[in-house]
Amino acid sequence: MDHLYRQILENLGEDPQREGLIKTPERAAKALKFLTQGMHHSLAEIVNGAIFEVEANHMVIVKDIEIFSLCEHHMLPFFGRCHIGYVPNGKVLGVSKLARIADMYARRLQVQERLTNQVARAIMEAIEPDGVGVIIEAQHLCMMMRGVEKQTSKMVSSAMLGIFRHYEATRTEFLNLVR
Repeated sequence: MDHLYRQILENLGEDPQREGLIKTPERAAKALKFLTQGMHHSLAEIVNGAIFEVEANHMVIVKDIEIFSLCEHHMLPFFGRCHIGYVPNGKVLGVSKLARIADMYARRLQVQERLTNQVARAIMEAIEPDGVGVIIEAQHLCMMMRGVEKQTSKMVSSAMLGIFRHYEATRTEFLNLVR
């Protein structure tokens, strides 16, 4: 990818041999590979056996998981917070695995709506809980730096599966707890 970034610099009218740009193609290629590394990971690899049997069936929530992703339309970053809740059905995930699952899907070329659903479905697949709720609040640089240029806008997306979708009381409890 280095040569492609060099071509981009040239197409922008820059001199890739200029002091500040000499290593930019290599750094940019390395950064893009890092920012999209989630494409090369699987749910099984991320969970890595960290599933534990429990008798509890109360809601489990992890709030304010930082996420960073790249918009697949402009390849510009979007970033924000992910809130995940689930009601176990005999199994729980190691708490760090929730953040790792969010990261795995965020580290791909993405749209926020798909990211939200992928995180929820992955948790359903991994431990088959009674239900899962995921909310993502993010700011999109494609909307902030270009186009409409709205710096304070936030996009909020949610995915509610199982009892979070079918029972208003469960959904309301989750929404109240993540506020």
